[in-house]
Amino acid sequence: MNGEPGSWAGGGVGDHALCVLAPNPGPMTLEGTNTWVLGAPGATRVVVVDPGPHDERHLHAVLDAVRARGAEVALALVTHGHEDHVAGARRFAELAGCPVRAADAALCVDDDPLVDGETIDVDGLEVEVLATPGHTADSMSFWLLAEGAILTGDTVLGRGTAVVAYPDGALAPYLDSLRRLRALVEAARGMTLLPGHGPPRSDAVDVLDFYLEHRARRLDQVREALAAGARTPAEIVERVYADVDRRLWPAAERTVRAQLDYLSAVASES
Repeated sequence: MNGEPGSWAGGGVGDHALCVLAPNPGPMTLEGTNTWVLGAPGATRVVVVDPGPHDERHLHAVLDAVRARGAEVALALVTHGHEDHVAGARRFAELAGCPVRAADAALCVDDDPLVDGETIDVDGLEVEVLATPGHTADSMSFWLLAEGAILTGDTVLGRGTAVVAYPDGALAPYLDSLRRLRALVEAARGMTLLPGHGPPRSDAVDVLDFYLEHRARRLDQVREALAAGARTPAEIVERVYADVDRRLWPAAERTVRAQLDYLSAVASES
C-alpha cells in the first residue's frame, strides 16, 4: 500500500476517511506515515491530515486520491511537528494551493494555529480539534464527528505503543491525554482510532486501557530498576527494555527520561 490510497483491511474507516500510506516504513514509522483524506460523501472540498514526509511521489499520490474524488484540498492539518508527518506540508500547500494549520504557529501556512475545542467545517465535514500533548508538546488529535472516529497522530498507534519524545514530550500531559481520549470514547460508546502509523483500531476502549496500563507498568519497572542500582537512563533501558528491538533503544531512552522527570515531580509533591 506504500504510496497508494486505500483503506486498511478491517479498519472500518467508513465513507469519510481515506488513507494514503507514505513510502517511509521503519522501526519508528511501522508501515509508514498515514496521510488521511477526510471529506463528506460527494463533497468537492476535503481536508488532508498529516501530508507526511517531503516525498514528491507521496505528495502527488495524496493529490491524485483527492482528484479521484472529484475534489480539491481546502485545508491541511498537522497532528504534530515530527518530520515524518509535516516535512512535506509546505510543499503540499504549494501543490494543492491550500493553507496548513498546526498547533505550532511555525508550522502553519497562510492560516492561524489550531485551538483546542474548535470545530472545523468543510463542505459538511465537521472535525473537532483536541489538544492531546505528551508524545510532543504540540500533539493534536482530530475527532471526525460524522464517522465516530478520532485521528490520533502518534498519541496512539495502530500497533505497539508510542514514544514520549522527551524533552519536548512529557509523561504527565501524555497520561492526561490518554485519559481524555478514553473518556470521549467511553461516552460515545464506541469509536474507531485512526492513527498516524499502523492500522485503524475499532477496539478503542481496549487500546486506551492497554496504553494506560502499559505506562503504569513501565513506571513500576523503572522504579524497580532504580531500586536495583540502575543510575542512568541507558542502564534503565538495558533492564526495562531488554525484550525490545535494540534499534528502538534510543527512543526508549527518551521515554525513560520522561518517566524519571515524572517520578521526580511526584516525589517532590509527596
